[in-house]
Amino acid sequence: MSFINYSTKEINCKIVYYGPGLCGKTTNLRYIYEKTDEKSKGKMISLATESERTLFFDFMPLKLGEIKGFKVRFHLYTVPGQVFYNASRKLILKGADGIVFVADSQIERMDANLDSFDNLRDNLEEHGYNLDNIPLVLQYNKRDLPDLIPVSELEQALNYRNVQYFEASALTGKGVFPTLKGIAKEVIKKLKG
Repeated sequence: MSFINYSTKEINCKIVYYGPGLCGKTTNLRYIYEKTDEKSKGKMISLATESERTLFFDFMPLKLGEIKGFKVRFHLYTVPGQVFYNASRKLILKGADGIVFVADSQIERMDANLDSFDNLRDNLEEHGYNLDNIPLVLQYNKRDLPDLIPVSELEQALNYRNVQYFEASALTGKGVFPTLKGIAKEVIKKLKG
């Protein structure tokens, strides 16, 4: 889980954006990266496959303060959504301190959301983690499009833990930073716990 760097007095936390292919994970991270102060972030690294990208960057939100004299640095990752990249998704999940599950709100994507959520649970279990114990928030993305799954149905299908959820449009940025703030608070709460 989190890594403590005593020389820099930093606690490094890993947050993984997980969800089906083309649900908006990459768009979330790109938006966060573009809107984050240059002095607070590292370089964005993109590992591209034929049809998906895995993104990574780290940043230190100064407003969160310190934990016992240590600053908190977050490392944000996306996973490839396609089924045949399961080994990559599993590897990226290793050591995760928190997860943002990005669900695609389009009606025709409900099965993909459910399959990806089950895959998340399975991959966590293979690392010895339990989805019930890891900080998690849900993001219902693409709320700016027509023909959407009602939030109540997404809640019933995905939010069995009654965790915080956020309606979003990663393309416009609506709900992107509230989602990030939500998972950051959950991770910090667990660290302090």
